[in-house]
Amino acid sequence: MTSPLLSPAQAAAYGDLPAPTPHSDAELAALIGLLTAPGARITTVAVGHSRDPASGSAAAAFAEAWRALGRLPALAVVDWPESAASWLRAARRLTAGEPDAWVVAAAPLGWAQMSRRLRHSTGWDPARTYGFAALGDSRVPALAGPSTLQGMRGAAADGSTWTVDRGWVTHQLPARPPRTGPRGTL
Repeated sequence: MTSPLLSPAQAAAYGDLPAPTPHSDAELAALIGLLTAPGARITTVAVGHSRDPASGSAAAAFAEAWRALGRLPALAVVDWPESAASWLRAARRLTAGEPDAWVVAAAPLGWAQMSRRLRHSTGWDPARTYGFAALGDSRVPALAGPSTLQGMRGAAADGSTWTVDRGWVTHQLPARPPRTGPRGTL
């Protein structure tokens, strides 16, 4: 069995990745919208985050907004360091209880490492995983490896959404309210 951890050369291949920034209201609203969309059928979530202040704050804001909707509290809120020997303990805690979805606020490199560990050692499904803006960068699935993040979705700071598809992050514009003309709606 080979280790899912990135080698130092692999981790450095994409240069310095941006650090997470504080989440926006539009980002949080779009993320909640993805999880509560008609047909989503998500009742239980687990929340994971890296230990930087922006990710911890985003994870706490999501957990609070989720509860404010009358939803069950998160099954787990799990944090992990940006670098670790394996991330196995955090991966097992994040997947315990088999949530309907996972919500992630993390630094890109740490998430690439964590997602590799999740794929290698648990029943985690990236298609049931939703992320904050820092993870909506095509370097993240490239670092994580082929199909590791296939189907993961998330929200950007402007309220747009993104999806990982075949190793690329594609962005969708946020929904805009209909414009009205001088005689009513168009």
